[in-house]
Amino acid sequence: MTVKILYFASLKDALGCTEESFVLPSGVSTVGELRAFLADRGEKWKALGEGRNVRAARNQRMAAPADPVLPGDEIAFFPPVTGG
Repeated sequence: MTVKILYFASLKDALGCTEESFVLPSGVSTVGELRAFLADRGEKWKALGEGRNVRAARNQRMAAPADPVLPGDEIAFFPPVTGG
């Protein structure tokens, strides 16, 4: 199953990319599992790791870790945004 993954703001800078098309490995079926899988890819990817303040959206709607990832989904990861 292929999904599109987007990275924004400081995550984009830390990872050195803005997006990728990704074939999910077996066993990765939720937003939380995808985030954990990506964080395990190497040193710079730890920016997505557990304990880091990162939000996720699935198809442009806020997503919880237990939300499913389906073929063709667009998953975005970004830091929380504050404004004033």
